[in-house]
Amino acid sequence: MLKRILTLLLVFVFFISCSEREGTSTENHDGKTAKVFYVENSTTKIPVVVVSGTPYEMGFQLGETTKDEVNKCMLGFLELGQQSDEKYSDANLDDAWDKMLPYIDNRFIEELKGLADGAEVSLDKLRRAHMIPVISSFACSGVAVWGDATANGDLYHIRNLDFTMDAHLQDFPVIVIYKPDQGIPHIQTSFAGYIASHSGMNAKGIVFGEKGASPSKEYPYNYDGIHFSLLFRTMMYDASNLESALDMIERAKLIKRYYLYISDGKKETMGAAIAIVTTPDEVKLSIYKDNEKPEGTSLNVMDNCVYYTMDNSIAYASLQMNKGKFDSDKMINLSKAVASKGGNLLNVVYNASSLEMWVAYADGSADACDGEYIHLNMNDYLN
Repeated sequence: MLKRILTLLLVFVFFISCSEREGTSTENHDGKTAKVFYVENSTTKIPVVVVSGTPYEMGFQLGETTKDEVNKCMLGFLELGQQSDEKYSDANLDDAWDKMLPYIDNRFIEELKGLADGAEVSLDKLRRAHMIPVISSFACSGVAVWGDATANGDLYHIRNLDFTMDAHLQDFPVIVIYKPDQGIPHIQTSFAGYIASHSGMNAKGIVFGEKGASPSKEYPYNYDGIHFSLLFRTMMYDASNLESALDMIERAKLIKRYYLYISDGKKETMGAAIAIVTTPDEVKLSIYKDNEKPEGTSLNVMDNCVYYTMDNSIAYASLQMNKGKFDSDKMINLSKAVASKGGNLLNVVYNASSLEMWVAYADGSADACDGEYIHLNMNDYLN
């Protein structure tokens, strides 16, 4: 009988430890509580950290909860960058920060301070690590389909992040859900200690993604403006629909060259757009919506779709073949098909209408596209 009780107890403990919704809490010096959950598959276990309060409080909660990982991830990222390329010197990283500082949202600055305090890591080093992507080049892919292009009329959005895997960022995955005292709750898939945004989604169903287009021959870049990774954090707080998000992009002083993908999953305002940032040129910004062909590209366009990927021929063939049939599985397959092999760090498929996401991180040297995408429903963590 005792053996049976112990067996049942072990089964219960195992069930709790594997549950997507069960988690632990940590309380910081302000009395605010961070809650930690996990989503996982057979090979990957990703912490989901839910933080709340002011920007500083949310940063402190995140830093305190992931202290060891922040120190290993961000300091290792900075060390590798500075060992591999002289352009990542303290002087260059500080110069990029100083030039962008007038344009950076104070909420981000306060969160970064809280993160440094909570993780007990140098604020200067943490800030410099955040500048490495700013002065680097990106590849990446983005696709959004909605309405008649999907099986259920929802909006799906792909964001593939193609970036170095040598820094082992993939060893420190974290999904952060922000519940600010003021502003829209939002979520982003990231790496321990990196709080700028390569992509994310807010509770209004607005999704953000990016593809880099700044050639290395244009380095050193002009940093007198705001980088998309910092602008996205502001937009996640404040953008309530597609038009307000695009207005924020149009009003921002942007830097470098990027394709920015913005989607709105709400039925009444559903749609998506590509904002093409070309600040070194005379025309600094161009915005293209449904079925509009970006000038200077060879893209084939179609209704209820925007895209620009690492392989546009593969993307368009899939978009044509699956039009009206897209669901999460078909979007995951498309995400895998257009990934840049050998440097595919992180992929996310969003359903912006239901606030769901499917995420895959690289595993060691194995690309994210070769792994299993893990499901998460943002609604489960908002209440």
